[in-house]
Amino acid sequence: MNIFFNSFNDNNLNACLSGRRFCVVYKLTGLRDAAQRIADDICAEQTVEFPVRLLPQGAITNKIVGQIEKFEQAAEQEFIVTISFAEELAASELTQFLNVVFGNISMKLGIQVISILPSAGIFQFLGGAQFGVSGIRQLLGAPSRPLLFTAIKPMGLSADNLAELTSNFAHGGIDIIKDDHGLTDQPFARFEERIKKCTAAVREVNEKTGRRSIYVPNITAPFDQIFERAYFAKDNGAGALMISPGLVGLDVMRKLSLEIGLPLIAHPAFIGGMAMNAQGLSCGVLYGTLMRLAGADATIFPNYGGRFPLTADDCKDIVTKSREPLGNIPPIFPSPAGGMELKNIKSMLQNYGNDILLLVGSGLFAQGNSLIDNCKKFLEETEKN
Repeated sequence: MNIFFNSFNDNNLNACLSGRRFCVVYKLTGLRDAAQRIADDICAEQTVEFPVRLLPQGAITNKIVGQIEKFEQAAEQEFIVTISFAEELAASELTQFLNVVFGNISMKLGIQVISILPSAGIFQFLGGAQFGVSGIRQLLGAPSRPLLFTAIKPMGLSADNLAELTSNFAHGGIDIIKDDHGLTDQPFARFEERIKKCTAAVREVNEKTGRRSIYVPNITAPFDQIFERAYFAKDNGAGALMISPGLVGLDVMRKLSLEIGLPLIAHPAFIGGMAMNAQGLSCGVLYGTLMRLAGADATIFPNYGGRFPLTADDCKDIVTKSREPLGNIPPIFPSPAGGMELKNIKSMLQNYGNDILLLVGSGLFAQGNSLIDNCKKFLEETEKN
């Protein structure tokens, strides 16, 4: 026993531990010896943050320190390591769970999180997506076809202008009409006025057409205003809410998902740098697993081939992790965005399948002089599949 820890009692610690462990899969870059050192470092850095050789022998070393479960070479100077952590280290908190997954090591090189495998207890406190694919489909009355999604923009338009756009999109058959992510409470389109007018526009069109289009306001805001805006939007007829968890925090989105009772759409603003190259988080973990665990029912991500640098493999990873089994959390809608054109729809559906939100922006304005007719062309294209 280290003399500095003479009073430590294994029995007290053992009584607190269930024996359940969750796993994180990391991709490590470097030569084998260096990768092994990185793996060993993760085990300590993400838990005790203390030299293992100085720890008291017993439960802290054997159960609190992360444990390497698998270490495999995937390619030259590339290794895949699975490390398990005691469930209790997460403290039944999403914030601490994320801290264990990728806290201090986020500031080190050669480490990427490529998969998160929660234990049963983790699922119990996270909650996760509340609606998912089936819930959103039921809300929209669209049981199987691909869904169309757009944003009202450009910034600078008045609330009346934005409501007119919303009305045209709904008339054209767009399922989900959201605020642009930069619209919050600017003086040219105040939040409350915009919500009232845009929800009224959608409601009026739905009454005429029998469709179930929804308007989705952006509730990203200073912390003390987020829930106030969320409830205002819900009370005034919003069909779902959009939030940027990179700006307000993943745990805020988790709380919203459990409390508000509307589907949540996660926007990727501010988090893109966390999933670049072989460092940080994989695209699938960032845009898929984490958004799903934290309560998003749909996740927006930049589609490959557009103005952002994601590859086809990155996007496939996101789609896979949006749908794969994840405890009791339902599959969520992946929503590729950026550069979506009418000619791309067929290939997008071949790549992603029908459980997709196709986020179309300027492409809706490029087909002709009637916005309603342009929307209908996109709808017709999706209905062919």
